[in-house]
Amino acid sequence: MILKALYDYYDRSDKVAPAGKEYKEIVFIVVIKHDGSFVRIEDTRNEDGNGNKYLVAKSWGRTGTTPQPFHFWDNFSYVFGFSNANVGIEKEDIDEEKRAKLKKEIAKYKKCHKGFTDYVYRMKGLYPNDADIEAVSLFYEKNEGELESLLKNSPIWDNIKRNLTKNLSFLIEGDTEIIAAKERVIEYSYKDNKANGNAICLITGNKCSPITTFTKIKMGKFSDTKLISFQKGSGYDSYGKEQGNNAPISEDAEFKCSAALKKMLEFDSCNKFSIGSRTFIFWASSQSKEAQDVEKSVFDMFGFSKDNPDKDVERVRKSFESIFSGNEHFNKEGWFYILGIYPANKARIAVSYWAEIPLLEFVGSILNHFRDMEIVSGRDDKNYMGLNSMMTAITLEGKIYGDDSNLQPNLAEVVVKSILQGLPYPQTLFASCIRRIRAESGEKDKNAVHITRAAIIKAYLNRLKNNEQKIQVMLDKENINQGYLCGRLFAVLDKIQEEANNQHSIRERYMNSASSTPAAVFSTILNLSNHHVENLKNEGRKVYFEKLKQEIISKIDADGFRPQLDLQDQGRFFIGYYHQRQDFFTKNEDNDNEE
Repeated sequence: MILKALYDYYDRSDKVAPAGKEYKEIVFIVVIKHDGSFVRIEDTRNEDGNGNKYLVAKSWGRTGTTPQPFHFWDNFSYVFGFSNANVGIEKEDIDEEKRAKLKKEIAKYKKCHKGFTDYVYRMKGLYPNDADIEAVSLFYEKNEGELESLLKNSPIWDNIKRNLTKNLSFLIEGDTEIIAAKERVIEYSYKDNKANGNAICLITGNKCSPITTFTKIKMGKFSDTKLISFQKGSGYDSYGKEQGNNAPISEDAEFKCSAALKKMLEFDSCNKFSIGSRTFIFWASSQSKEAQDVEKSVFDMFGFSKDNPDKDVERVRKSFESIFSGNEHFNKEGWFYILGIYPANKARIAVSYWAEIPLLEFVGSILNHFRDMEIVSGRDDKNYMGLNSMMTAITLEGKIYGDDSNLQPNLAEVVVKSILQGLPYPQTLFASCIRRIRAESGEKDKNAVHITRAAIIKAYLNRLKNNEQKIQVMLDKENINQGYLCGRLFAVLDKIQEEANNQHSIRERYMNSASSTPAAVFSTILNLSNHHVENLKNEGRKVYFEKLKQEIISKIDADGFRPQLDLQDQGRFFIGYYHQRQDFFTKNEDNDNEE
């Protein structure tokens, strides 16, 4: 089903390369004259370090033994016979073992270069009247022994030697289009993508000659990964069928699947987001405006920027509300696909997640996530958080990027599944949130129970299938859960100390024990609070706080504070604390407005 969905995406998308072609980054251009004379080498990269992309003939799979040059474009080892090994062997501080290894690499790349020049000469023989191909052929005839000096004498040699794995092609001086991107030249490379055969393509259902290799796709630091690998002699052969004959895929179908996947994995793609080691790509089955709006909204929600991760989340919520409520014309028969992948090794892409969800059901799941995460906010806080904020809130020092990430492996992936399919949030998410609150609650001048953590706890607890009262968006005076009441009371005592002495020593010293073993500490902090109340200068505030304490304590069990709260009630403790604190802020704002 994954391949069929990718195949259909190619057919309905106008952003994917046509059959037999692909968009490729060509970083360097070798400018030559019609007579093959060398002019210069140009660097196409912009200020961001990205080279120009050109629509060129599609690359094909390479093996480690036989050189297989691409159609008038390739890297320096093929086009010039020069590689990083050539640069490395010139260093004086390498030992003999390293030198011998580099010599082997150089010999290998010389074969690659010969394969490229042989390909050029063969094309020249097949199309003798093509002036562009003749110019490339003459370039090699004239300069074959001088290629290395052409590179080293170039004004941009310093750039070249640091980028010898980048792609390059040829340009005739005075032309505006590189040779590899000319439609006439590309046609020379075409094969019959609808080859006749006796096998039935598992994607299209048409007769075909099955492919034996799948297109290589760049993913992360690996450039040779494949979504599908065909094994031979490894226990996967059956009924005398080997490699692609076991699961026949036509060349045309394979091209469309790989082209669609490569397009959605591009650096600037709006059909993907990455978290941890996982990359998620997503797309709708329809090309309708509404379906495209959903795609864009998912990217805005998960494809966050580090600078302002939640900047578009509120807009996404409103857009989804409009779709779900029927304010927009919407194709209820459409589907939404999510594919989670990661490079299992340098040659293989592993699928970690796949879901195909009716589009309207998918929109409903996202809205449920927004509703579950909604919680009362402070003056400068937002009510809705994206995945970035959620993961940052539960991770040590907020590090979720790069090699020094402290994000627990696979946690983000499981959270994404919960959001996209309306499943219960993982217990690990909740436990990690509680753990971060406990770790930071003793730090001076640090708010460990902030909006994002409170929202995570609320969302997790409300999706549990139990008989406990659901947690509301804001302070709920009817909630008599003992953990929630203890959290409210603790917030009152903390607020009294804040107004009396401008300190939070109660919070810093007692929050962890109050949230887990309330009976052991509340008598102590209630006595402390009595002293703090005496320091309040405003008599009205003294009366207000005493009434509030009595209102909460009157709902505590007749047996008194519980000796211990389980983990779920500890979460309710922190929600009660957060709700009560926010209620104080709301009342202060109301008083300010009245004044």
